[in-house]
Amino acid sequence: MATTAEWVEGARPRTLPTAISPVLVGTGAALGVGALAPGSALLALLVAVALVIGVNFANDYSDGIRGTDDDRVGPQRLVGSRAAEPATVKAAAFACFGVAAVAGLVLTAVSGQWWLLLVGALCIVGAWYYTGGSRPYGYAGLGEVAVFVFFGPVAVLGTMLTQAGRVDAAAVGAAAGAGLLTCAVLVANNLRDIPGDRVVGKRTLAVRLGDHGTRMLYLALVLVPFVVAVGAAFDRPGLLVALLALPAAVRPVRIVLGGAQGPALIPVLKDTGLLLLAWGVAAAVGLAFG
Repeated sequence: MATTAEWVEGARPRTLPTAISPVLVGTGAALGVGALAPGSALLALLVAVALVIGVNFANDYSDGIRGTDDDRVGPQRLVGSRAAEPATVKAAAFACFGVAAVAGLVLTAVSGQWWLLLVGALCIVGAWYYTGGSRPYGYAGLGEVAVFVFFGPVAVLGTMLTQAGRVDAAAVGAAAGAGLLTCAVLVANNLRDIPGDRVVGKRTLAVRLGDHGTRMLYLALVLVPFVVAVGAAFDRPGLLVALLALPAAVRPVRIVLGGAQGPALIPVLKDTGLLLLAWGVAAAVGLAFG
């Protein structure tokens, strides 16, 4: 039976910035146009956190039963390490999806944006079929597309919309930046796993691009959000505050471009998550008070 510490590790807390940052940015954007609904912001955060933890458990389950985690470089997985029964991990994933669904239902009722129920349903379906089902899209190199959409425009603009009832150009730019940096977190993970994924037939975008191409993609995903912030600053100058997060990009970029392999790439995932969080906090402040 898995210990509490193993369950916490299985939830992959290092990925939580991918849930927190878009909600911060969307809330900052709402505050910047004179709207703030703390209750809605907290509900959006609960939805995002529950979805991220749910997808982590879902990936653990699906990869584990396929055997793709049997020879793993990164942190231990519950199913792959035989620490927990597959059915238990699957139940944990769906419990998290249930929490996200209930919180999302309350959020749409409070905001009156009922059409977001469809978006929420698509988020849960996308979370499961990333590695679940007979033809998971994460195994076909489409994971980054879904991550960009769900953690960029959907999360940021959805958060703003449920508080302010509208979105603006600056928020759209910030949403793109958040989505790109969240993709960088995924690419950092998949760069590390290229050798193992290639062996088991997991055709992630990193496997398709190869080692060098993936490192160049990572660099672009890290730097472009800062360029986007400068462009969006023409609409809301406060977004230039996001440039303060640039120093947080130095270490992970140096490691990736330095050719690190295997376990040496593990810190990049955490550092990229922290970069995303720093960018998200800075962008939120800039949108709110700029």
